[in-house]
Amino acid sequence: MLLNVILNNPKSSQEVTQDKQYSMLDIFEFYSQMERNKIMLSFKGDITSELLTSILQIMESKLENIQEEPKIKKKVYNVLVECLQNLYHHLDVSPDGSDEETKIAKSAIFMIGKYDNEYNIITGNYILTKNVDTLKGKLDKVNSMDKEQLKEYYKQILSEGEFSAKGGGGLGMIDIARKSGQKLNYSFKLIDPTYSFFSLNIKIS
Repeated sequence: MLLNVILNNPKSSQEVTQDKQYSMLDIFEFYSQMERNKIMLSFKGDITSELLTSILQIMESKLENIQEEPKIKKKVYNVLVECLQNLYHHLDVSPDGSDEETKIAKSAIFMIGKYDNEYNIITGNYILTKNVDTLKGKLDKVNSMDKEQLKEYYKQILSEGEFSAKGGGGLGMIDIARKSGQKLNYSFKLIDPTYSFFSLNIKIS
C-alpha cells in the first residue's frame, strides 16, 4: 500500500517535506492573523442548535474570565445570540444543487474578537444570489433608521405579521442594530450564478 503511494507519487521526499512546511506556514499565518485581530473564538462548519448552545456557553465563560463590565457583557451576549440565530435560520440552499453543493451551502463561519475596547462579531454564510437584492434592501432600510425608528419598525413588522417563509421578517437584523447601537456593516461576494457569500460585521462598544 505504502509502496503504491510512493510509486504513484511523482514528488520527491524533499518536495513532500517542503509541501508540509508550506502548509505549516499557512497555518501560522492564519494563527497570526487571528492574534492581530484579537480573535477570542472562531468556528467554521455546519450550524446546528447544539453548536449555538456550546458557543454561547463558551463566550459566557470567556466574558466572565476577562471580567467584562456587566452592561457590556450583556450587550455582547444579546447581539451574539441574534447573530447566531440569524445564521442558523437563514442559510440558503438551492433545491437543484448536488449533495456536495448543499453541504457547502450549509456551512458558515463565525468569529468574535476584541480590539482595544471594541468587540467585533463577524459571520459569513452562503445565500442564493437571487436573494441578494432583497436582503440588501432590508439591511439598507435598517441602516437608514435611528433608534426610535427601529423600535417603531420592529413593532410594525410584529403587528402586520410580515414574516417570511423562514420566519422573522427581518426582525433579527433589526434586533442586532438595536442591541448593538451600530449600523450593520455587510458585504456580498458573488460566487457563481446560484450562490453569493454574505458577510456581516457588528461592532459593540
